[in-house]
Amino acid sequence: MTTLSLIALGVAALAPPALGVTRSPLWVPRLAAPIVAAAALAVAAVAAAATTPVTGFALGATLVLSVLAATTGGGPLVLAAFRIARRQPDAGEEPDTPPEAGPLRGGRVIGLLERGAVAAAILAGWPEGIAIVLAVKGLARYPELREPHASEQFIIGTFTSVLWAAAVCGTGYALIT
Repeated sequence: MTTLSLIALGVAALAPPALGVTRSPLWVPRLAAPIVAAAALAVAAVAAAATTPVTGFALGATLVLSVLAATTGGGPLVLAAFRIARRQPDAGEEPDTPPEAGPLRGGRVIGLLERGAVAAAILAGWPEGIAIVLAVKGLARYPELREPHASEQFIIGTFTSVLWAAAVCGTGYALIT
């Protein structure tokens, strides 16, 4: 079961880049990457719950794959959350703009760094690190949050990223303990 869980974590980490997070071919639906990543994480979590704690190489692989899956897998989920939020009746006008477009620039790279830092803090057993990451991000983005739809984009993106990183690290933690 350990092997299955590690393979599933690897799929959750590699599915978003493989399925084209930014420019999907026409034959790949936009929701393929988040669906595959979430399904792979679910398989990893179920397999992790049915195994003994890992040691040695498997421990290192678990930590690396957990941080990698948390970092890469959150991007497509954030874009999917933006698409869902834009479909809500109170979302306002702007149906022709892509979900990643918006008032906050550099969000993709900031999101990668945020998810990596949150995952590392969780796996290191340092929950205060999450507060530091979110505080730094909030302070850095503060001047931009006055623009229309910026605060909504900030909150949706941040919550989706942190929840994904926590879910992946919970799966990794289940393998470790």
